[in-house]
Formats: sequence, C-alpha cells, structure tokens
Amino acid sequence: MKTITILGSTGSIGTQALDVAALYPQRFRVHAISAGRNIKLLAEQARRFKPKKVAIANPDLYNGLKTELAGINTEIMAGDESILELASLDNNDVVLNSLVGFAGLGPTLAVLRSGKRLALANKESLVAGGHLAMPLATDSNAEIIPVDSEHSAIFQCLQGQDNSALDQIILTASGGPFFGRSSDQLVAVRPEDALKHPNWQMGAKITIDSATMMNKGLEVIEAYWLFGLSYDKIKVVVHRESIIHSLIEYKDGAVLAQLGAPDMRVPIQYSLTYPERLQGLAPRVNWEQLAELHFNRPDVDAFPCLQLAYQAGRVGGSMPAVMNAANEVAVELFLAGVVGFLDIPRIIDAVMNKHKVVKSPGLEELVAIDATSREMARKCAVTKG
Repeated sequence: MKTITILGSTGSIGTQALDVAALYPQRFRVHAISAGRNIKLLAEQARRFKPKKVAIANPDLYNGLKTELAGINTEIMAGDESILELASLDNNDVVLNSLVGFAGLGPTLAVLRSGKRLALANKESLVAGGHLAMPLATDSNAEIIPVDSEHSAIFQCLQGQDNSALDQIILTASGGPFFGRSSDQLVAVRPEDALKHPNWQMGAKITIDSATMMNKGLEVIEAYWLFGLSYDKIKVVVHRESIIHSLIEYKDGAVLAQLGAPDMRVPIQYSLTYPERLQGLAPRVNWEQLAELHFNRPDVDAFPCLQLAYQAGRVGGSMPAVMNAANEVAVELFLAGVVGFLDIPRIIDAVMNKHKVVKSPGLEELVAIDATSREMARKCAVTKG
C-alpha cells in the first residue's frame, strides 16, 4: 500500500491520477489532495476517496469548501502554505505534483527536501528551478519520476541501459492544431481554435503551449535537468500521430523508443507503480490498422517559442524562469482575448531581452524575478514593444 498525495487533483492530470488510484484501492491510499479554486470537484473527490487532508490554494474559498465537506471527517486547509504542508507530509510515499506553472516550484522543492518520491507533472519546476531541485534530490535521495509523456518515455527507455553510452534524446511533438500553417495564417487564430488539440485532452494552459510549441521548449529544458545531456543533444521532431512518445539514441546508432496510445494514464500510472507495471486503463494501439508514422522538422519561423526556450536554456541562470513567467502571462492574456496568438512569442522575447541574468538565483530571488517578469510582460502586451 502506497500513500499518495495529489497536488492539483482537480486538473487533467490529477483527475486521471485518481482514476488510476481507484483502479487499485488495495495498492494506493489517497492521503491528501489539493486544488486551486475548484471546490465543487475537490469536495466530490474528497467524499469519494476520503483523504485525511484537503487543501484549497485560494484562502477566500476556505469557507465554501468547509460547507461542501460538512460532516466529512477530513482536515480542511487553505492558502499556499497548506500546499507546501501537504508536499512535506511524513507519511507520503509518493507526491504527484500536477500544479500549473511556476506555482509548482515551491512544492517540488518541499517534496524533494522530504526525501520522498516526486511524480513530476509540473515541468515549470525544473524550467525555473532545476539548479535548485536536482542537487536537492541528490542530497536527500529523493526519486523524481517524470509524468510528462515525453520524459516518461525517455525514462522508460533508459531502464536497464548503459546511460553513459547515451548520445542524444529526441522529443516528439504533435505539432498542435496549427501544424503546417505559416505566420501569416496564424494572425487571426482565436483561443477556441488553439484549444482544439488533435491528439491529447489537456488543460487550457498546456494546450495553448502545445499550439505555440512552447510546451516542447519547456520540455527541452526539463530534459536537460532530468537526463544530463547538453542542449545540442536534445532534439525535437514533429510526429503527428503521437504514437511514439520520445526516443533515445546511443553512440553506436541504436535507437530505442516508447510507443503507445496518446493517453496520460500510462505515464501517470508508471510514476506511481514504478518499477512495477500493472494492468492499466489506456486503450491499445491497433497495429494492424496503423499504416504510417510521420516525422517533420519543427517550423521555428512560424512557431518561434521553441527557439526562445532553447535560447533561455543555454543562457541559464534566471533566464528560463523569466521566459516561463512571460509565457504564463502571455498565454493568460491570449485566453482572455487581450492579445493575439503571435503576440505570445513577441511578449516573451521582449521580456527576455530586458532581463539582466542572475547566474544562480535562490528560491526567494526566483519568486521576485517571476513577479517582475510578469509585470514586464503585461507592460509589453500593452505597449507592443
């Protein structure tokens, strides 16, 4: 029996993680869950799984959650500090961090500090604070099991292999809903268009990131920290079918890949059961009907966010955190209809160009840099400069 805590239980990853937990009640006990604002679904999950602790990040919603859970024997908590407390619980066996954005960094560090297994679905933790997280994991002997389908694929391919012979990583990208379009054809793109991902059912922010290819850029930086290769050895290829989730290539030319249906319950379950593999919920690929697999070079002219991420990663220090903050704001403004689709990379580039890099920022410095970068992104959105 593993005791699991799910941070962000009402999101796409969190709800699917609870599906996995429900499949094996004799193996998983849901000890604590958290959400940002969705008290209705959080309360529904609490009534079903009966966790010991439930937290809502927005303290203004505490009373509403308390009303929803009247008569339920669970401790109700609120505020950002409550999320950190859940991440640090002594009786956690696995903490799944599926929070969205920079907000996940503090909880990631808290899990690693406790020495427990971190099932990591919050890639921004490593994008902004990989230089803090990875040494902390080493010092505390904490496990980081990636949940992103691409990084899980690489992690799976590396099992039992001579990792010193690894030559390069190839991250696959679906290309999103606008694959093949030119910049001119992206000018009038609306949020509802960008949210129509062809292969995956995901939250709004990550779906927009997929449409701009920033999601793949964030994954490049995450791979840099997880697998220890230089950016020149981390490649991206567009694979429209999303059947191959990523590949690794060894020095002798051998290539290993992890394939399967595009269903996040596979990497979620593996992060919870590793090193075991159990019967899962994902559909199977019909190999007899799968006629073709296609691969294309990313179009960095139409989708410059990927190159901005490589640039930020190579600069290092505080620059990836700045890029991430600017992206979060730009995506938020795009979803609100304030800026256009092509304004997203413009805003990110402008904020990055205005930033003076801090070589090795601590957590408090990163929090301040994140706040400053967000303010700058909003100004760039208004001034278009």
